[in-house]
Amino acid sequence: MDDAGSGSTSKVDRTMDEYGLDGFGAELEAAWTGEDGDRTSLRSLAEEFNRTVLGVAMREADGSTSRSDVDSAHRTLTDDDAPRSEVLRTRRELERSGVDVDAVLDDFVSHQTIHTYLTRDRGVRPPDEDVDRIDERRETIERLAGRTEAVTESAVESLADAGRLADRPYEVFVDVRVTCGACGTDYRAGELLRRGGCGCAVE
Repeated sequence: MDDAGSGSTSKVDRTMDEYGLDGFGAELEAAWTGEDGDRTSLRSLAEEFNRTVLGVAMREADGSTSRSDVDSAHRTLTDDDAPRSEVLRTRRELERSGVDVDAVLDDFVSHQTIHTYLTRDRGVRPPDEDVDRIDERRETIERLAGRTEAVTESAVESLADAGRLADRPYEVFVDVRVTCGACGTDYRAGELLRRGGCGCAVE
């Protein structure tokens, strides 16, 4: 049923109530408007919301669940490029621990749902769209870099386990950098976008 005009609470409200996420709505609002500093894009807010929901479900089933366990499970379940075997393995592990995976995934929300919740239900004025687009591009770059790092780590580990690589404590680093063609200054890609470009352009 559509929430609009029905008098019912939104999906975000219902999910927060179900998972005991008291005060999370205010956190979403503060993050989107940049009340405490840097602003967070709608896509990142939706990802954090869904990750939190999954984390609550996992910790209720197994109190020893760590943040890294939650991050790994969330990444696998939401990554369209994740190998099917890995997705199935993650689902089986969660289900064995008592997590109803399908129910949790049904409670996940999109960035459009977060936008509707903030603007309609909480009456938040949308932040500057240009800034939001920059944040989304920056987060896309960082997300892709993180995915590349995870895929590389998995490949190195599996090859080492198979004896195709010397078994050593390898560490993987993915660092996307941009160099200004005018002055030669080197930046991390995310830093460049946050700065609004190279400083030499405004000096």
